[in-house]
Amino acid sequence: MTVTRDLIHRLPKAELHVHLDGCIRPTTMIELARVAGVTLPADTPEDLARAMYVREARSLEEYLERYEFTLAIMQTPEALTRIAYEFLLDSAADNTRYVEVRYCPALHSGMSLQEAFEAPLEGLRKAGAETGTRFGIIISALRTLPPKTSMELARAAVDYISDGVVAFDLAGAERGHPAREHAGAFEYAQAHGLARTCHAGEGDGPESVRQALEECRAQRIGHGTRIHEDSELEELIREHHIPLEVCLTSNLHTHTVPDIAKHPIRGYFDRGVLVTINTDSRLMDGISLSDEYWTAHEKLGFNRNEIDRLILNGFESAFLPDTKKRALVEEIKRQLKDIR
Repeated sequence: MTVTRDLIHRLPKAELHVHLDGCIRPTTMIELARVAGVTLPADTPEDLARAMYVREARSLEEYLERYEFTLAIMQTPEALTRIAYEFLLDSAADNTRYVEVRYCPALHSGMSLQEAFEAPLEGLRKAGAETGTRFGIIISALRTLPPKTSMELARAAVDYISDGVVAFDLAGAERGHPAREHAGAFEYAQAHGLARTCHAGEGDGPESVRQALEECRAQRIGHGTRIHEDSELEELIREHHIPLEVCLTSNLHTHTVPDIAKHPIRGYFDRGVLVTINTDSRLMDGISLSDEYWTAHEKLGFNRNEIDRLILNGFESAFLPDTKKRALVEEIKRQLKDIR
C-alpha cells in the first residue's frame, strides 16, 4: 500500500516518550511570558518557533538549554494546567489515542510539590474528557539533581499511582551523571508497584543502558540509540522484549546520530528489537508524531505493514494494566485494518 502523509495522520497512534516542557504552543509561551515577566528570544509565534527549534546543537547538553525558556513560564499551577490541556488537545488532533507525557515536578519551584503534580493532571483530565485521548503521566527525576530529590519524587509519584501517574523516569544530561546514583529511587518505585523507564544510550554509551537495566531495573529505555555498539547488550534487550522509546529527529538534533538515514532503529527493528516511535520535544524539534512516522517511512524505508507494527509496539509497550492494555490493543488492531 502507498504510504502518504495523510494516511499516517489518520492512523491511530501511541506516544510513550514526550516531555511536557518541550511541547508548548508558541502563542501560549508568549502570553504566559507576558504575565510572568519573562523575556523570550522572540516576540511573535513564528519567530519564537524558529528560535526554539534546535537544529544546530552540538550535544545533548546544548539541546537542553532551550528548556530554560519553557520552564521559566511554567512556574504557576495555572500555567501548568493550561499547557497540559493544550498538549493533549494537540495530541488528539494528530490522532494520538494514548500518550504518556513526562515532566520533572521538582523544576516547578513556584508551587508546592502537590500543586506541581495536580496542576497538569487537571489539564490532562479536561482535555481527555473532551477528546477521548487516554493519557498517563511519567514523573522524571533528573541526573543532575541530588539523589534525595529523586527519592522525594519517587515517593510522591507512588502516592499518585491511582490518579494518573504510570511510571518513574530519570532524564537530563547523561554523560558524567550515572544512573546508579539514583538507584534508590527506582528501588522504591519498584517496591511500590510503579513502572520504570530511564533515558540512556543517548548522551552516553551502552554502559549507561546497562546501568539503567541492571541497577535501576528499568522496564523501558528512553532512546537507546547507542545500544548497537554492544551486540551482547542488544541481544539481551531483544530476548527480554525491552521496549526502546526511539525519537528520530531529536537524536539528529542532539548529534546522537549524524543522519536520520543512518539511525539504528532500522537495524533494531529488522533484528527483532521492540522499538517505538516518539517525538521527545515537539517544540524544540519542530515535529508532530505523524511527522516522525513519515520520517521513518521516507528516510528509513518502513512500509505500511511495518508502520502498523511500530504503532502496535507503542500500544503494547504502554504502562497500562494488562486487561486495559489488551482491550486497547485489540481496538487499535481493528482500526488499523479498516484504514486504507
